[in-house]
Amino acid sequence: MSPPVGTSPYRADVTSNAIWAEGLVKTYGSRRGSVRALDGLDLAVPEGSVLGLLGPNGAGKTTAVRVLTTLLRPDSGAASVLGHDVLREPGAVRRIIGLSGQYAAVDEHLTGNENLVMVGRLYHLGRRRSTQRATELLARFDLEDAADRTVKTYSGGMRRRLDLAGALVAQPRVLLLDEPTTGLDPRSRIGLWDVIAELVREGTTLLLTSQYLEEVDKLADTVAVVDHGRIIAGGTSDELKRQVGGERLELSVASAAELEAARDLLAAVGDAEPSVDVAARQLVVPVTDGSRALVEAVRRADADGVTLQDVALRRPTLDDVFLTLTGRGAEDGEADAVAPPAQRERPAARAGR
Repeated sequence: MSPPVGTSPYRADVTSNAIWAEGLVKTYGSRRGSVRALDGLDLAVPEGSVLGLLGPNGAGKTTAVRVLTTLLRPDSGAASVLGHDVLREPGAVRRIIGLSGQYAAVDEHLTGNENLVMVGRLYHLGRRRSTQRATELLARFDLEDAADRTVKTYSGGMRRRLDLAGALVAQPRVLLLDEPTTGLDPRSRIGLWDVIAELVREGTTLLLTSQYLEEVDKLADTVAVVDHGRIIAGGTSDELKRQVGGERLELSVASAAELEAARDLLAAVGDAEPSVDVAARQLVVPVTDGSRALVEAVRRADADGVTLQDVALRRPTLDDVFLTLTGRGAEDGEADAVAPPAQRERPAARAGR
């Protein structure tokens, strides 16, 4: 297995990484006491690669993005983007990055075209180039027909696509996307994946936060799992899946009286103690050789007189990874904004103004 992202072999080398962070700490105060959103976070993203940052709600993903994009100052630690220190050179960092946060940073009183032209002007692209980029991106994100409509008439998915287009206006060398496909329909999500893959082929470095394992399966070269503000595991998506057992064998039985017998037969073919959902009469166990385990489970059920209503073999889901590595699901926990309420990054902030 490749070393986890952020371990010492990465931390020692700043110059070869487009995005680098070491020992980031950020604490927020609240009426319930202080909350440490980042607790010594280390990151390293080589130039031209994609790092998928995965973690449950409240793990620190969004706080990390805000620090790297100069929107938030850490209490301690260091970070740089293409060699520019995020604390000492925030203007230089903003000029070379593109950012799409969790909330669409668009002006609803302007048209889609006017929003993108405005972003281009804030990046000092000039009117002609800004207009050209707006036209290109409206077509790329299937917004041509709505180009001259005010954004307040857009659906949530359309606003999301426009915000993502805004992050690409200046053709940034480094792109940070904080859960970019939240709220998108499957067609729009796949379209965005294609756009991102094309950007990476052209040399763009990408930091992507997500709760969708299929998203990082598609896009990320390496994955870092963050929990309680620090990296707890890293590697490729397949390596992380192998850490939680590779595949899952699921059985559903006809009656609650058969659960015990089903548990015993799954324990015999699986790699761990099966989990049992009594209400759903369903059992799940991690397995190494899925096909063999499935055949053996069906054979044993027939021999033991256990009536199977359903049997399935599946790969680990995101919750399987999270539950194994963090002890909680992807949707559990408080939102990352134990910090002050999430601010919508205005285009001026995104453009380094």
